[in-house]
Amino acid sequence: SHNTLIEIIWTVVPVLILAVIAWPSISLLAKQFKPAPENAVTIKAIGNQWYWTYNYPDNGDFTFDSLMIPEDELKAGQPRLLTVDNKVVLPVETNIRLLLTSNDVNHNWALPSLSVKLDTIPGRINETWTRIHEKYAGKTIYGMCSELCGVNHGFMPIAILAVSKEEFEAWTKQAQQTFASDTPRVPKTRDIAATDNAQTVRVADATAAR
Repeated sequence: SHNTLIEIIWTVVPVLILAVIAWPSISLLAKQFKPAPENAVTIKAIGNQWYWTYNYPDNGDFTFDSLMIPEDELKAGQPRLLTVDNKVVLPVETNIRLLLTSNDVNHNWALPSLSVKLDTIPGRINETWTRIHEKYAGKTIYGMCSELCGVNHGFMPIAILAVSKEEFEAWTKQAQQTFASDTPRVPKTRDIAATDNAQTVRVADATAAR
């Protein structure tokens, strides 16, 4: 009680601990907002209610949608609420430039494993970059929209398949053919609309029950 030395110690020591923790954290955050290094692979992610659209401007400029697989269509081993019909494919040990925007409301492209969490805002392109380490090769990295973007906010996952540089080059050549089309791309809204209707019915039933 009333020991000046102890009071100084228990004030100064936590401050020093916070300073040690803050230094690498602030340094990492600063690097995330610097322009992507040269020779980076560019991918554009576009938020929609409630799915993602991806574009590869550096590799044939092809575009595809990525929607969550309904629970009743999952195969053995596929994680619930995270499995999508079209995964994003990205190479390991390569600098990746991420361009993020939205077609309707604010979304958030969040992948904790890659230290990425950035809003997608209509009429604006946010930019950051990341790098996938070799240990993720052949694995799928999962994330989610972490912005409250509407009734189906919890049903627009992110799935990235990390592959070698050689596999990435082969995949982009195949994807240019798979997702090529001379007609305007029509988003897959039928299933989304059906989900909306089902959600509305459930909410109405719950309200009536109360």
